[in-house]
Amino acid sequence: MASVDVVDETFLAVPPSVVAAAFASPPAWREFWPDLELDVYANRGDEGLRWTVGGALVGTMEVWLEPVLDGTVLHYFLRADPPSGSFTPRDARREVQRRQLDAKSVSLGLKLTLEDGRPAGCPPAG
Repeated sequence: MASVDVVDETFLAVPPSVVAAAFASPPAWREFWPDLELDVYANRGDEGLRWTVGGALVGTMEVWLEPVLDGTVLHYFLRADPPSGSFTPRDARREVQRRQLDAKSVSLGLKLTLEDGRPAGCPPAG
């Protein structure tokens, strides 16, 4: 079992294609996860991406975009270990918490940007 196992979900009131476009560019990945080296092993278009992870962690990461109602549930998965072997239990807890906060920061940042001030209860802009 990976010492860093993070799962996150966030609803964005925009179509999956809009969310997919936010993840389409490798420079965006560097902005979202600056200490991780990502290599796509499955580009699923409007359904998301799967990467192998190197750099600060070694493992896999996925962004799965699920169409729900008038928007998208952004599912995020990270399963990885440190490149040097293993964390102490305390360091593993800290790294998981850090990566959970990072995941939520990415998804909420996209929500703010992509929904572009959409009032609650109103349909997505397009």
